[in-house]
Amino acid sequence: MTKKNKSAIQRRLIPTYIFLIIVSFISVFPLYWMISAATNTSTDVSRGRILPGSHFMENFHNLTSQQPLWRALGNSFFYAILTTVICLLICSIAGYGFEVYHDKGKDRLFSILLLAMMVPQVATMVPLFKMFSKAGLLNTAVGFILPIISTPFMIMMFRQNARSFPVDIIEAARIDGLSEVRIFFQMFIPTMKSTYAAAAVITFMNAWNSYLWPKVIMTDNKAMTMPMLIANLITGYVTDYGMLMCGVLFCSIPTMVVFFVLQKQFAEGITGAVK
Repeated sequence: MTKKNKSAIQRRLIPTYIFLIIVSFISVFPLYWMISAATNTSTDVSRGRILPGSHFMENFHNLTSQQPLWRALGNSFFYAILTTVICLLICSIAGYGFEVYHDKGKDRLFSILLLAMMVPQVATMVPLFKMFSKAGLLNTAVGFILPIISTPFMIMMFRQNARSFPVDIIEAARIDGLSEVRIFFQMFIPTMKSTYAAAAVITFMNAWNSYLWPKVIMTDNKAMTMPMLIANLITGYVTDYGMLMCGVLFCSIPTMVVFFVLQKQFAEGITGAVK
C-alpha cells in the first residue's frame, strides 16, 4: 500500500475518530462530574460548577460524622464477596451439570428454569419477606444472599460457556480414574477462568448495587449497605449535594476497580473464550 493510499484511508477515518471522541467524552463526563461534585459545596453543585473544588475533606468529614460510612462499606464488601463466591460455585456446578450430563428431562427442566427470568423480583418480594421473617433471617447475611446466590442467567451463562469445554478431556480424565468432583475442580474451573471472571464481575456489581431487597430485609441500621446509605443522604428538606456525591464516589470506587482489574477476562468470558 502506497503512502498516498494510506493518507486517503486516514482522511476517510477522520469522521469516525471524531464521532468516537465525542461518544467517549459523553460516556466519561458523568464520572468526571461525580468526582468534581464531590470536591465542591452543595451551592456550587446546584449552580452547575463542573471544575474541581477544594471542599472534598469537608464533604468527607460531614459524611462520616452523619452516616456510618465505614460500617456500610464493610457490610457491602462482606455481602458482595460472600454472594459472589457462593453464586459462582452453585451456578457453575449447575451449568456444568446441565451441559455435561445427559438426561431426557434435562432440557425440559432447563426451559422451566429459564422461565424464572421472566418473573420480576418485585413480584416475589412480599412472599420472600414473610418466609424470611418467620425463619428469623431478617438482618442476617443469609437473608441477604439467599435469593440471589443462584440465578437462571448465571446458570445459563455457565452452561453456554461449558459447551466450549473439550469433552475429550473429561473422557480421558474418567479413564485415568479421576472422580467427577476432581474433574470439575481440577480441570473445569482452571480452564474456564475467563468465564468465572465475567460472572464474578456481574455478580459482584449486582450484589454491591442491590438496594430494594436489602431495604426490605435489613431493618437494622447496623446492617446498612452503601446503596441504603446513599438513599438516606437524599432524605430531608435540604440535600447536601457535595456530601451526597462524596458518598456516591465511595460507593462507585469498588465496582470500578473490580471491572478495570478484570475487564480483559470479562470480555473473554462474555464471548465464551476458553484457555
